[in-house]
Amino acid sequence: MMKEMRLQYPVPVMCRIYDVSASGYYAYVSRPLSKRAEEDMRLELEIKASHKRTRQVCGPELLQKDLADNGVQAGIWRIKRIRKKLNIH
Repeated sequence: MMKEMRLQYPVPVMCRIYDVSASGYYAYVSRPLSKRAEEDMRLELEIKASHKRTRQVCGPELLQKDLADNGVQAGIWRIKRIRKKLNIH
């Protein structure tokens, strides 16, 4: 939230309001993405493509099979979580 609002409000003021140290905030901002977050970003693209390939009618189980046919391994619950995030029904 602070990352989006930093253009509207000064960071020191937001740090005081949210009770966060400024050094902690800047460390968080400069930290690279985790391996899991990078994989989720890649998987989001794969799920979107698979959703289009299956004419937007398949559930997570069939999406998992389609992804596996294209060389992408992912669990059902991970696919469900990402579909919910992407608002794919």
